[in-house]
Parts: sequence; structure tokens; C-alpha cells
Amino acid sequence: MTPAADLRAEAERLARQLPGLNFKAEASEAAHIGSAGRRRAGGGETFWQYRRYAQEDDAGRIDWRRSAKGDDLYVREAELETARTVMFWADDHPGFRWKGDGDLRTKAEEAILLMLTIAIPMSREGERIGSLGTGRRPSFGKRALDRLANDLLRGTGGNFPAPPRAAATLIIASDFYDPIPEWTTRLAPLAGKCPEGVLLAVSAPAEVDFPYEGRVKLSRPGAAIDRILGRAETMREEYQRRFAAQRAGLEDLARRMGWGFVAHVTGSPAIESAARLKAELERFGAAR
Repeated sequence: MTPAADLRAEAERLARQLPGLNFKAEASEAAHIGSAGRRRAGGGETFWQYRRYAQEDDAGRIDWRRSAKGDDLYVREAELETARTVMFWADDHPGFRWKGDGDLRTKAEEAILLMLTIAIPMSREGERIGSLGTGRRPSFGKRALDRLANDLLRGTGGNFPAPPRAAATLIIASDFYDPIPEWTTRLAPLAGKCPEGVLLAVSAPAEVDFPYEGRVKLSRPGAAIDRILGRAETMREEYQRRFAAQRAGLEDLARRMGWGFVAHVTGSPAIESAARLKAELERFGAAR
């Protein structure tokens, strides 16, 4: 298993190659638990600063208690807040924690790398991040990134997570090889609570190409299930057809939920998939 510190260091390198995330949120949308202060005046609920009354201000905004201390009139300003809580989950099924011969990382580690690459600029800009299914409250800063990396690598004990307490943007990573109806049932509660989300589908190169030839023994990680193929190459076309159908069904499911979809193959340029993931997240802001 790749150590969390190594994934974090690689994610830092990738994050420096991405421009800043921009959710394009309006200040008026700042109204739920988990909102992050933006360190400037706006339409939030937390006190930010006093400023002198200007002619264009409504008289009802004058803070008379503060103004009574001197000769000038003052207006009480709140800090701009935007609803920025993003939560991540990486499947901890043995099949997702697997890598093929010659692969640098498991599928889960590659997914976690991409999610950390996105989480790093979020956290530094004051957005709240967290791992779904751990019970931890989302937060921001270096400690939040360290916890996120460790929680994602640790997993959730084979349990699919319940929806978070408050609405958040979700990123759900898996290979999504179970039947689409099963994923529909699992994801429906999340999509019902969180209208913004992205499915991050990660596969190993061998799972996409099916490069096997001759007599091959295939095993399912985490289960005592083996299958011996006499002439594996004769199954390649049918396998790839089913793989494409599964992927198309997953994309359709994401679309029906109003979520985004990003596919990634381990070993392919991570920066390209991170950029696609970033674009899907920004699309939610643009659509508001």
C-alpha cells in the first residue's frame, strides 16, 4: 500500500499544475451548515467588521451601539459565506484495492490521489472537506487534508456510506463493476440528500483492454472464486462490449441523478483526470 504521505506529496505536485477551483457561487447561496467564511464582506451570518456608514446604505443597517461610541455612524458587516462542503469516499472492496502486474498503484490509491489533488486547493481556500462515512465533521486546513488521506486509505469497513448530515458536494470513487441496479439503490439516498456529486470510475489497464491470451486463470480479489479460460483471446470482444455497456449504464445513472462522471485508467496521466474532475465540480457552480 502506498503511504498516505507519498500520496499527499504527489497530490501537492499535481495540485500546483491546476488553476484554482472556482465554484462561481452567489453570496445569497450561503445558508447551510458547513458554510466556509470567505474572509471578505458579504451575505453571511457571521460578524466580519464595522465600517463607516455610506450615503447609499439603508439607515436600518446602522449599528447604533457601535456608533454611540463616537461621532461617526457605523454599519455592521457580515462575512461572505458560501456553501462549500465537499466529501469524498473511496470504495474499500478488495477488488478496488487491487492492482495489476506492473501497475504502480491500486485503483483505490489512484482514486485517492485524484481526490487529494482536488481537495488541496479547496482546503487552502477555506472550503470544508471530509471523508464520507467516518463520522468526522468536515473541516479545512492541513490537518483536514491529513485526516482525509488517512481516512480514505483506511476505508469504511466494507460499508457503503449513509448520506451526510447536511447537504454537500460528493465525490464517490469505485470501479463500479457491480450491476447498475445495485449502484442505483446504493446511490439513491446520497443523490436525494446531495444533488451535487461526481462518480469517479477507476479501472486498471488490464480491465479495460483484456490483453489475455491462451490458457489463463482469473481470480476475484477478496473471494475464493477462480475461472480458467482455455483461449482467453476469444472472449476479448464480448468482454469489451460488456465493459462498454457497464460504463455507459453508469454514465446514464450519473446523468439521471444530476451528477457528473469521470473515468480514469490507472497509469494514465493523473493531471488530465484531475482536470476533468475539477471541471465537473465547477459545472455545479456555473449551473446555479
